[in-house]
Amino acid sequence: MPPPTGGPRRKVYVMVQMIDPQPGEILFDPACGTGGFLTCAVCHMREHAVKRPEDEASMQSSLRAVEKKQLPHMLAVTNMLLHGIEDPSFLRHDDTLARPCISWGKDERVGMVLTNPPFGGREEDGIESNFPQHFRTRETADLFLALIVRLLKPGGRAAVVLPDGSLFGEGVKTRLKEHLMAECNLHTIVRLPNSVFRPYASIGTNLLFFEKGAPTQDIWFWEHRVPEGQKAYSMTRPIRLAHLADCAAWWGGPRREGREEGERAWKVTASEVKARGYNLDIKNPHTVAEDHGDPETLLTELNSAEAEVVAIRDELKAILSEALLR
Repeated sequence: MPPPTGGPRRKVYVMVQMIDPQPGEILFDPACGTGGFLTCAVCHMREHAVKRPEDEASMQSSLRAVEKKQLPHMLAVTNMLLHGIEDPSFLRHDDTLARPCISWGKDERVGMVLTNPPFGGREEDGIESNFPQHFRTRETADLFLALIVRLLKPGGRAAVVLPDGSLFGEGVKTRLKEHLMAECNLHTIVRLPNSVFRPYASIGTNLLFFEKGAPTQDIWFWEHRVPEGQKAYSMTRPIRLAHLADCAAWWGGPRREGREEGERAWKVTASEVKARGYNLDIKNPHTVAEDHGDPETLLTELNSAEAEVVAIRDELKAILSEALLR
């Protein structure tokens, strides 16, 4: 099955390309929805890594997923069957967050996590008690991030979609980011415009890529921009695979080699992030701010324009009054 060419699913396919899953590596999506990451991963492995029947069997036996809602779970199971997965029973209808975080043992650690946890959701009372005191919150995306860090085995890697709020948020979010950077190498953040998910949502999102086992030293940022001549993505003009080709070319392969700073790419050290209070909402330093002119001149022009509007309004009122008296 060829890769998708338009819409939010293209973002998923590029994430799968970057993380490059292999048959036999345990791949887990703890909030799989209708199975988008799973199907893209299966297509990617069949195209690049599945060469023998044993590879196909190894791939199918290494998939893991959970979905809380009944309808998306049913659609995800159907999706697996349509993509030739013989036994989709690995895809459980359950709530990943309902299990105490500490109960996930070493034998349950996974090699890869690919997921897009729900944004802005708030968990029901009691769910936060499944997590350590310093990570307790009712915000769904934060709890999933804490869980993902625990679930990865040493050397395991993850690609996770998170909203802008996760980057600049304080309190629990700050402690989570500090923990993430201490336990994992948060090597890349791809910043996306808020129109990527339209018409379903209009929120700034980010793709976080990290590997478990070594602390973060540097974080590379890549800023994805809406194509020139287009103000935003929409249902009729969605994000396409070709729009992400420049990021894929810059990525540098499995070892992320040869990366260079440029118009859309920049690097920040872990010490700089720490000095910012773990605020990862770091703007592109190569973006040239638009020159809107001298403030005093602009204020004078605004006052002049407002006076002209008042004069025209008074003139219209006089004309209307004269017309009504006739």
